[in-house]
Amino acid sequence: MKVKTQLGLLALTVMANFVFSCNEPQPETESGSGVSTVVADPLPSWNEGASKKSIIDFVNDATKEGGSDFIPVEDRIAVFDNDGTLWPEQPVPNQLMFAIDNLRAFALTHPEFQKDAVLKGVLDGDIGLLKKAGIPGLLKLINASHNNQTEAAFSRAVLNWADTAKDKKFGKLYKEVIYQPMVELLNYLRAHDFKTFIVSGGGADFMRPWCEEAYGIPPYQVIGSYGELRYDVVDGKPVITKVAGEPFIDDKTGKPLAIHRFIGKVPVFCAGNSDGDQAMMQYTSSSKYKSLCLIVHHTDSVREYRYDLKTLSGHLETTLVEAKEKNWLVVDMKNDFNRIFLFDK
Repeated sequence: MKVKTQLGLLALTVMANFVFSCNEPQPETESGSGVSTVVADPLPSWNEGASKKSIIDFVNDATKEGGSDFIPVEDRIAVFDNDGTLWPEQPVPNQLMFAIDNLRAFALTHPEFQKDAVLKGVLDGDIGLLKKAGIPGLLKLINASHNNQTEAAFSRAVLNWADTAKDKKFGKLYKEVIYQPMVELLNYLRAHDFKTFIVSGGGADFMRPWCEEAYGIPPYQVIGSYGELRYDVVDGKPVITKVAGEPFIDDKTGKPLAIHRFIGKVPVFCAGNSDGDQAMMQYTSSSKYKSLCLIVHHTDSVREYRYDLKTLSGHLETTLVEAKEKNWLVVDMKNDFNRIFLFDK
């Protein structure tokens, strides 16, 4: 899998800016010594409006030395949820699709799967029993499809899936179905010396193999749910194996705990899309610096999906209430994004 470099990601932003330049207002210019310089739009896939202005004002204030809201470079920590914030989580989270595909890949060498009603149902294309089983059923699927393999073998399986599996609605690889406005936001923050992290309820080992290509975020800045591991030396070589055990779920109150454990600093910027991100936003709001919490509200049923209350994955309710109280930024996907995916016209 090819890894996008920072330059590659910036190039995509420049190309996007070129594509939309015919439909947007003429860019402002700065003049000096008789020379005019075009100021490129850092967020070309965002419509002009309050949301875009809030982001740009925050970055300008945070990076203005001597200003009252200046944030030192070492404290410019930005955390992003993944499912529903950087890529879709409907109709089901993408990692669930990987788990089902990987279970099928294992089925030939694991005949015992046929003896379990939940796993047999998944293999037969019927997830009714999986839904009825709830969290225990989901953990059974994750255990069967993720564990009892080396970390290296699991990473290869994830990479193969990312390079071949396609989203049925969009007909594109899952790793291509990512929110272009949010990719631009990641680039914009990094261009101003923010360090960007993923803090997601998804599995850390599932996200790390492809996140650098998709988002420009290296594996060591990806925080997610994780399970037990075992260390062995096999034929003189260290081997890490994924094994069954009590998992750490990086969701809701687990997110601030994971940020403290793996980053060690309170973020100043946070992006999420559901009540699972509420605690992370509360934690970000406690920063001694001026902070910005951003909620991606899924309001576009044509270009993506429309949901908030009536969904199990990505439920958004109490966070919207607190957003009004604390002036968190609610981004309306339908109205604030002039395009959602890079492949959109």
